[in-house]
Amino acid sequence: MTEVVVPVRYPLTDHSKRTLAKAIDIATERDGQLTVLHVNQFQTNGSVTRAQLKSAVEREFGRLSNVRYLVRKGMFIEETLLDEVVAADADVVVIGKKQASRWRRMIRRLVDNPDIEHYLRTELDCDVVTAEP
Repeated sequence: MTEVVVPVRYPLTDHSKRTLAKAIDIATERDGQLTVLHVNQFQTNGSVTRAQLKSAVEREFGRLSNVRYLVRKGMFIEETLLDEVVAADADVVVIGKKQASRWRRMIRRLVDNPDIEHYLRTELDCDVVTAEP
């Protein structure tokens, strides 16, 4: 089964809604499992719960099947997401256009080539889909 991971902000922004819609489409097309991830950052004392995240997504998109909702704590969203991509053995990660630049900066710290898709594909065997704003 295809595993699709999508990070979102809470409360859901318009940008997060578009990114999530793209991820839902991909998971549906591939008959896959969707993981909706929100990262509570340590430095902002975020306290979003899994139930709040699920409720917000279902208010916007209705009840979805084959979806799991995760809320993790982390210092950097991109690093926490990368950990989850590895843990979930994700096949596809859907990120928003705004997140792509943050990923490039993070990956630039790790390697010389900031090509996100190439890095994730070679290191994690994962495709990255960027949702347009």
